[in-house]
Amino acid sequence: MTPERAANIERVLNHRQPDLAVVMEDIEDPHNVFAVMRTCDAVGVQDVYVINTGFRKHKKFGKASSSSAGKWLTIHRFDNIEDCIAVVKERYDKLYASYLGEGSQSFYDVDFTESVALVFGNERDGMSEEILKHCDGSFIIPQVGMIRSLNISVACAVTLYEARRQRMNKGYYDGTPRLSLQEWNALHEKWIQKDKK
Repeated sequence: MTPERAANIERVLNHRQPDLAVVMEDIEDPHNVFAVMRTCDAVGVQDVYVINTGFRKHKKFGKASSSSAGKWLTIHRFDNIEDCIAVVKERYDKLYASYLGEGSQSFYDVDFTESVALVFGNERDGMSEEILKHCDGSFIIPQVGMIRSLNISVACAVTLYEARRQRMNKGYYDGTPRLSLQEWNALHEKWIQKDKK
């Protein structure tokens, strides 16, 4: 491994945001899953939670993600909502849904500097009532067009970059590691090994 590559791995780890995560519920198109992963890596989200309740198993998910941004992320897979939510609630203080519903606030008014997991729903049906009942709130991305919703991967990207903006203003991307020393070391070792392959 070159010194430049080693330095890049350390730089990326020093910008990871352990208190920001993404949850995807029953996303139909694997390309949307991969696009979300790419954005997560770009903004420093390490943990991605993928719920697939069984209607489509994404057989190529593992292979495709291993050669993309998913290689550098920690992917948690679940086949039911309850198990996923139990794990997420243990780690993050808040759970917010991207949801076009009454009572949803503009995402500009959401504090993304909190310990938070962001939930994005299915392309056709959006968020299920089952997962919504576990959320602490919901948000919308303000739009002025005729079509009221964005593609899931675009909605996630826009939201994560708003989260990044807020976190940058609080100094969360100043290069000081935010991962625990144990997490940092474990990922460092794992990434070094992956980079050798």
